[in-house]
Amino acid sequence: MEHFNDEAELNAVVEGFESCTTRGDAFTHGQHLAVAVWYITQYGEAEALKRMRAGLFRFLAQHGVEAQKYSETTTQFWLKQVQKVLKDSPQSSIADSANSVIRAHPRSRLIFDYFSEELLKSEDARSHWVEPDLKLVN
Repeated sequence: MEHFNDEAELNAVVEGFESCTTRGDAFTHGQHLAVAVWYITQYGEAEALKRMRAGLFRFLAQHGVEAQKYSETTTQFWLKQVQKVLKDSPQSSIADSANSVIRAHPRSRLIFDYFSEELLKSEDARSHWVEPDLKLVN
């Protein structure tokens, strides 16, 4: 599990993601969440979504992964989960916020509690937000 000792460590992850210098196979679930924390705290929810979307497309392209791997539903689901933790347990630093989110959501498969794999693999889920088919996202 990822852990950030300070903002500099978190900033390094964000910079690696934005510059695509982080290897594709080294960009973990925890790092995805940390970037989301950074974007939400720096820019707010709407801009965080725009930046995360653009960053993921850029990251996929840089690492030779087809853009079809991107899922708008998955991206929005995780941003909603991050926002909920940030709202429910505010922290004194952005690094502590990232650590709280990672502790709250250590497994990337949580999404399958809400969405069937079939739905997540659909073109609809990849191109825009679709409502979950198993459990409501609160």
